[in-house]
Amino acid sequence: MHYEHIEVRPIAGALGAEISGVDLAKPLDNRTFAEIHQALLDNLVIFFRDQTLTPDQHKAFGRRFGGLDIHDYVGGVDGHPEIIPVIKEAEERGKNFGGIWHSDVTYQEKPALGSVLYAHETPPYGGDTLFANQYLAYETLSDGMKAMLGGLQAVHSAVKAYGPERERGRYKSIQVAAREEAKQEMVHPVVRTHPESGRKGLFVNGVFTLRFAGWTEAESQPLLQFLYQHSVRPEFTCRFPWRDKSVAFWDNRCTQHFALNDYHGHRRAMHRVTVSGDRPF
Repeated sequence: MHYEHIEVRPIAGALGAEISGVDLAKPLDNRTFAEIHQALLDNLVIFFRDQTLTPDQHKAFGRRFGGLDIHDYVGGVDGHPEIIPVIKEAEERGKNFGGIWHSDVTYQEKPALGSVLYAHETPPYGGDTLFANQYLAYETLSDGMKAMLGGLQAVHSAVKAYGPERERGRYKSIQVAAREEAKQEMVHPVVRTHPESGRKGLFVNGVFTLRFAGWTEAESQPLLQFLYQHSVRPEFTCRFPWRDKSVAFWDNRCTQHFALNDYHGHRRAMHRVTVSGDRPF
């Protein structure tokens, strides 16, 4: 596509592009917004550098794409429940938030359209985020595997991440609830059709997918483990090195992401808003 109001520079062959020529703190005119929207559809995840955003401006940008989700289990920033802090303090040595390949909130009936993550404080090195193209994950499967997966649905739940038995007090600066309702289950197709592009992609992930509908967990695990590994093959990925005031906006309907935990001794502080999505089909 030819862009007239923004500049788009791909950062990898599989997905991902840096966008320049726009100030996200200012209201977007319709033509600029349309080009950013198209860049997201074309590249699956887009990045912006050197953006200075207040919480209200951060939310306003997200709202151009739809309503904003309030997380079921993670507490928001004071006065801004739509914004969740993604913070790891310098003294924390344990797990980080998002440090496993996943798509966001797929346990919901209508999982997120996407998320806008804004960097307030980044470590001097490390803390990159990886993204994986789930269109490619599906398209590179054999015809036989595609035929089988096309008839399958998968059961998703928040129980492993937010269930009552999860480890409590893991994060110092993130308020995470562990509740009984996290055991609730939702069924989604294993192969999802993107509502805007019309392309098909894999829609299972290791955090929220429990099993195939109508299968036991034991029966499901061998195939699920293959799909988890296949879906994040290196050639399907890109890697974004953060700097302060950087923004990443990923399409949750056709990507997975992974936050690297390789910056012990340094603080990393982000704010995230999530755009509400629709029922997968």
